[in-house]
Amino acid sequence: MDDRKQATFGTEGELRTDETDATADDSDSGPERDDFGDELGENETKSGANRYVVSSLLQKAVRRSDEEIAAWAAWELVRSGYAWNFWDRINLYVVEDLRAGHEVALTVARYEELARERWSADSWRGRLCAVHAALAAARAPSSREAAHADDYFGELSEERAAAREEGRKPRYDHPIDELEPGGKYDAIFDQHTYEGKRLDRDGAFFRTHGGRVGPEGEPELSRQWRIRSMRLEDRDYTEDELVRAVKPIDPDEKWPETDATDREE
Repeated sequence: MDDRKQATFGTEGELRTDETDATADDSDSGPERDDFGDELGENETKSGANRYVVSSLLQKAVRRSDEEIAAWAAWELVRSGYAWNFWDRINLYVVEDLRAGHEVALTVARYEELARERWSADSWRGRLCAVHAALAAARAPSSREAAHADDYFGELSEERAAAREEGRKPRYDHPIDELEPGGKYDAIFDQHTYEGKRLDRDGAFFRTHGGRVGPEGEPELSRQWRIRSMRLEDRDYTEDELVRAVKPIDPDEKWPETDATDREE
């Protein structure tokens, strides 16, 4: 059996093997030293910076879409023995500083998996994974929407409680204030809720109100399936109800879609 180490070439053309990686990253060979040969101090990186400062630089670089600085900060943390710190922080930045729904979250998770499970997080390959993850994050659309939402929702709830205590109207509307049948969000009270059952709102109400999507609407094949399914039910839907069931939600009026007649049915 051939038990030789797998050989690859580094970025400068140098021959690298699993064995050279292990030797280069062996933390038992003595105390870690900085670029000048001095022993690393507590929380110090090899360039002589504090790791908390480099971590902060990484976050601001991701937030500002500065790819080069983000890549350097990632490389500096990992090569200085703080790979654990880097992966903890970059995952936080994905949810704190980037736009929701972007695929970068999965990309960063995959790079972390490779660095930690396929290879050593402190190895040459681990450093490449860290740089890739930092670049991916810096290239993604930046937004602190989740952080702003958390701040706002917390303050909104405090304001609502303070307003009640002081006997005044809250400065901003709270969703809970219209979370009842007949309110702005009336469509949510279908057979899946206690209130909806009390109002005898069955599956027909869900199909024509709560099951609607928008504002782009259903794809054509999905529209056909919904309408055919409703026609096959043991209930006669009107043409208006069939049209309504697949009609896109108005982007300017996402919620007020039920009227007094609907609620009495």
